[in-house]
Amino acid sequence: MSTDSYNLGNNARESPDRPSVGEMSRRDAVQLLAALPLAAIMSWPSAEHERVRNFVDAALKSAADGTAYAPKFFTPAEFRTARILADMIIPRDERSGNASDAGVPEFMDFMMTDRPGNQKWMRDGLAWLDTQSNARFSKPFADGTNAQREQILNDIAWPARAPAALTDGVGFFNRFRDLTSSGFWSSQIGVKDLQYKGNAFLPAWNGCPPAALRKLGVSYDKFDSRKLRLTPLADGVTEKLPRA
Repeated sequence: MSTDSYNLGNNARESPDRPSVGEMSRRDAVQLLAALPLAAIMSWPSAEHERVRNFVDAALKSAADGTAYAPKFFTPAEFRTARILADMIIPRDERSGNASDAGVPEFMDFMMTDRPGNQKWMRDGLAWLDTQSNARFSKPFADGTNAQREQILNDIAWPARAPAALTDGVGFFNRFRDLTSSGFWSSQIGVKDLQYKGNAFLPAWNGCPPAALRKLGVSYDKFDSRKLRLTPLADGVTEKLPRA
């Protein structure tokens, strides 16, 4: 993603608590997060993954039933800021919900209590955002307009162009963005957003698609079942059909 494409939108909603719908496209969000260690999500022990998802799902269900989630680590002000920031990183669009819809703030609260070693950078980073916002706009980050919040994020979202004086903010934002992506793409909404099929039943297996075989330069001719090897295509041969 180019450094000029991090545009969280220009139209502020009436409420300052949430970024506007459709501020950044899903494509832009995925590009922004493309370099993150998403493989770490898949390496979680299944029991741990189930435990955190059960916690978040229960919190979302309670909220849907009218019982607001009470954070265990975040103060109310911190939780509000974390929610706003997460939704700026992964906003709602026509394809799926935003970070809050996926329970990312609740996920973060769980992770902070489950892994206390993360608490300091999170709390210090949220305080850093407020300090910056107060210095620039005489108000906390959560109380700023979308344009004011974006101004701060534009200064820390790309480490290569960030001023040296904002190093602490850059480090915080990178870690917060990693945690946001982990929470979102391990959720039901996130999995659907990736269009991950999982262990879908295949009624029949007709082999590798011809286009993939051509790209690899192999064919099913004289398939070596003992070594499980495909036959390389001869020099000058561009295509062979797979076996029936």
